Amino acid sequence: MIELMRTNDMVALSYAEALLKDAGIACAIVDQNMSIMEGSLGVLPRRLLIDSDRADEARRLMIDAGLGDNLK
Repeated sequence: MIELMRTNDMVALSYAEALLKDAGIACAIVDQNMSIMEGSLGVLPRRLLIDSDRADEARRLMIDAGLGDNLK
């Protein structure tokens, strides 16, 4: 898996996850539990990982949805 995006914006992350799932692209959000360790301040960004073979399609989907600023 490769990192598609990294953000502190939970709304954007949830939206991106929903878009990917609707497109049939497997994804995983990692580093969610780090907020517990840092006191739930939201300082540490969460990462959205996808299968590398669908990376171009996922990037295009994020750009079309207006989430291109968070892409890696």
